[in-house]
Amino acid sequence: MRRKRSLIVVIGMIGFVVAGGMVMSGARGQSAGALGQSGSAGPKKAEEQFKNIEVLKGIPADQLIPGMQFITTSLGVECEFCHVEGAFEKDDKKPKQTARKMMEMMFAINKENFEGHREVTCYSCHRGSPKPVGMPPVMTEEAKAGMGGAKKGAEGGDEAEEKSEPSGPAPEQLFDKYLQAVGGARAIEKTTSRVMKGTITFGDRNVPIEIFSKDPEKRISFTHTPEGDSVTAFDGHEGWLSFPGRPVHEMHGPDIDAAAMDADLHFAAHLKGMFSESRLRGTEKVGDREAYVVVGRREGKTPLRLYFDEQSGLLVRLVRFGETPLGRLPTQIDYADYRGAGAVKIPFRWTLARPGGRFTIQISEVKENVPVDEAKFAKPPAPAADQKGPAK
Repeated sequence: MRRKRSLIVVIGMIGFVVAGGMVMSGARGQSAGALGQSGSAGPKKAEEQFKNIEVLKGIPADQLIPGMQFITTSLGVECEFCHVEGAFEKDDKKPKQTARKMMEMMFAINKENFEGHREVTCYSCHRGSPKPVGMPPVMTEEAKAGMGGAKKGAEGGDEAEEKSEPSGPAPEQLFDKYLQAVGGARAIEKTTSRVMKGTITFGDRNVPIEIFSKDPEKRISFTHTPEGDSVTAFDGHEGWLSFPGRPVHEMHGPDIDAAAMDADLHFAAHLKGMFSESRLRGTEKVGDREAYVVVGRREGKTPLRLYFDEQSGLLVRLVRFGETPLGRLPTQIDYADYRGAGAVKIPFRWTLARPGGRFTIQISEVKENVPVDEAKFAKPPAPAADQKGPAK
């Protein structure tokens, strides 16, 4: 039973990471349905939709669960560390009271010391452990590596300014080289649809996946599991997810932004006009190859980090951030196995990693510019009970 539940949780995580979503898998039983109802009722505050909200009053309801996931990943725990399973509103566990105090302390530190900017988060002290470390470790190779990784992670989240400009090509030159490497603007713009089949691997499990994309910005994926299909969809305006035995979950905020990005068949051609500012941040290794790192800032949205192979010019990694009330959650996508698909070149393998897990999609078959029925992207109707609103 435990193994089956674990599989369902991981499959659910796949759907949300494919979409860039950030719903906490452990809370899905209680909260996914409630969040799904919020889409038709308009935006709500957290306290209007969830019970017993104390510290996070006033935030949008759809940011509460991402905020909770930020805590679980920062402390390396599951939901039940603080919450009573099946009754999240109860205050029976002491860690829940402690968490409230810690959030208030964090908000106060940032307000009083950093002019309200979010410099300190749960992760600043916990670093994946329920108990913060109060003493520096002795200098071993392991400790040294850990300290380096922590510094890199902090800079990645806040996009700290470099003290000096690194040498290398201008971001616009890298964007142009990438566009040419995948076939050029004319070939990219002629791509009207793409149908892909392959497998998705998480841990020791492999399941089939089908992905249908159609211009402009429509995309739906079907992960075929023993329990049924897990679906992630975006129709150019709205996004939603569904899991076997669960109600449809509507996307919001960062989920929509990520889904639109994934659905853009002309992404390489649009990249140059996407940013209000872009800067080269030097080079880093991706696998065994050097890559130029570009940070692109977007008006009203979180920044992107793009890694372009130094030799080929291909995009080999993209890091995007989901905003939560407590901090940013990163999603890293590594692209590999570039091959020709019609007149363009696309990655046949990509690996998505987040604080809660990772998986790899390997494509085995691609069809370009084939008919894809618009009905495939139609949002399923809500069950009758949902249309009437939540029970009193």
